[in-house]
Amino acid sequence: MTDTKRAPSTPHRASRGNRDFRKRTRVQPSGPSVAASHGQPVKGDAKALPAILLREGREKSLLRRHPWVFSGAVERIDGAPDSGDTLAVRDAGGRFIAWAAYNASSQITARVWSWREEEAIDAGFFRQRISAALEARRALLPSHASWGETAQDTGARLIHAESDGLPGLIVDRYGEVLVMQIGSAGAERWRDTIADILQQLCDPACIYERSDSDSRTLEGLELRCGVLRGGLPETVEVVEHGLRFGVDVAEGQKTGFYLDQRDNRALTGTLASGKDVLNCFCYTGGFSLYALRGGAKSVLSLDASADALRIAAQNLARNGLDASRAEWQEADVFVALRKLRDQGRSFDMIILDPPKFAPTAAFAEKAARGYKDINLLGFKLLRPGGLLFTYSCSGGISEELFQKIIAGAALDAGVDAQIVHHLHASADHPVLLSFPEGAYLKGLVLRVAG
Repeated sequence: MTDTKRAPSTPHRASRGNRDFRKRTRVQPSGPSVAASHGQPVKGDAKALPAILLREGREKSLLRRHPWVFSGAVERIDGAPDSGDTLAVRDAGGRFIAWAAYNASSQITARVWSWREEEAIDAGFFRQRISAALEARRALLPSHASWGETAQDTGARLIHAESDGLPGLIVDRYGEVLVMQIGSAGAERWRDTIADILQQLCDPACIYERSDSDSRTLEGLELRCGVLRGGLPETVEVVEHGLRFGVDVAEGQKTGFYLDQRDNRALTGTLASGKDVLNCFCYTGGFSLYALRGGAKSVLSLDASADALRIAAQNLARNGLDASRAEWQEADVFVALRKLRDQGRSFDMIILDPPKFAPTAAFAEKAARGYKDINLLGFKLLRPGGLLFTYSCSGGISEELFQKIIAGAALDAGVDAQIVHHLHASADHPVLLSFPEGAYLKGLVLRVAG
């Protein structure tokens, strides 16, 4: 069952008040075609055994176990493979390096499944990899140990793509519902096999597919959403550190909720007591609810999406928190921050968790302006001794660059600030050492000098 007709997107997509820095005019290269300038691999012997042959010396990143093969590293493609096929990747001398999923439509020509030549890429392979990922979550998230309705946490990322040896595959758990997102041709080929294994190992009430991310377009894949197995309950809820949140798996952001911020939300709660808090790009109120439970004096939450704010208010009610200390405001956050500044407002704690401004490094320069803008305003709205929680989920912004942007914002705001915490995604979003691209979420907690 599929459903490609989507309702208006909630906050972190390009909608009113959530600026999309990717859609600004970019200069197109002149001369040869874009594909040619990127070194698109040529077709080799169609009658030969299908394989990816690398150019001389271009196997180095693979020997360091980086799981991507870029088109510029490929000398030729032998055989007549289709996108999604598993091919041997070989160096210029013909030596085996890896088994990888081929994609004729992407600048990432192949994504590695296995480094072992004797390993078969079949249903047994996927069962083993999925089982290992599930066991790792049970070990890393002790509060999920029962995996039952009485657990303190019923949400987790069960499979985190390359970092779990399953490139292009994301699986999140929200109570009795699993949400699967496929972002590569290889995972697409094994979609039904993967769904069957998840059903057998996890026994969810529903497996819902949210293969609607921008990356699918880059991979030459159509967008697709809908129920894969079972039936979607009328209400989906997740418990996180004892707080209950409604999750819109069909229309919400990412797979419905931001599981990667679990531990960072908990930290917010421990530091919020007695403070006036401003939560920007609040989505369905995650940081706001933690701050309220932690004893915040007041919490003002801003977002451009009325739908997200409606769910946030419902989340407030389902947790029995004091509504008199919470204010929800539908607004363009950039405009709202300037208005608060002009009104002379100030806060003890400010949370900035904006949309993905730079999906790749090509957008970094323009995205940096957006990050600097909101952080400059954040610093200006902070009281002496106040705390700024600031995040970037942009893969195109490195941790080092992000810190430089924030330092520039503090300088322009005329404040001295100290880093008191470096923040990252929670443990169920591991980062493979050989795949630093997996470390997309970075955050800082800064204290402004009194």
